[in-house]
Amino acid sequence: MGAIKELRELTSCGVIECKKALEEARGDIGRAKEVLQKRGLEIAAKKSSRAVKEGRIEAYVHMGNKIGVLLEVNCETDFVARSEAFCAFTKDVAMHIAAMNPKYLGREDVPADVLKQQGSPDVYIQGASLLEQPFVKDPKKTIKDYLNSLISSTGENICIGRFIRYKVNEVE
Repeated sequence: MGAIKELRELTSCGVIECKKALEEARGDIGRAKEVLQKRGLEIAAKKSSRAVKEGRIEAYVHMGNKIGVLLEVNCETDFVARSEAFCAFTKDVAMHIAAMNPKYLGREDVPADVLKQQGSPDVYIQGASLLEQPFVKDPKKTIKDYLNSLISSTGENICIGRFIRYKVNEVE
């Protein structure tokens, strides 16, 4: 039972999912965590076609009031939109946007002509695309990984709708 609790704290997944992952990994918490991450990606892919009609607008103003972010994150139900995990996610992502200044939401949003101008398109995408950027609070995972773990733990389709970042005297 202690291993299940430890795995739940590490992954925020449900008790049953943690128990099944530990059984599959034969008690190895590291392997069980990998199993849950893989399942999370599969779950996220299955849920991606479901409608997201609820959500939350997050506003973040950085200390000194020189940088501000407005972020829209959508989900399926207002129950999830009000949950602690969802609210923490939106706050974290808004703060990340303020810090990292992504230009695009995803890889597919980067215009082809912009990519042609880059010496290394993959490196550019990793720096300019929000979903591809390493998360500032945990650089071992990307924003996309963080999003997929939230989808896995809530059981709902969740997507980042749009965002805008403002900085005093900065015009794009």
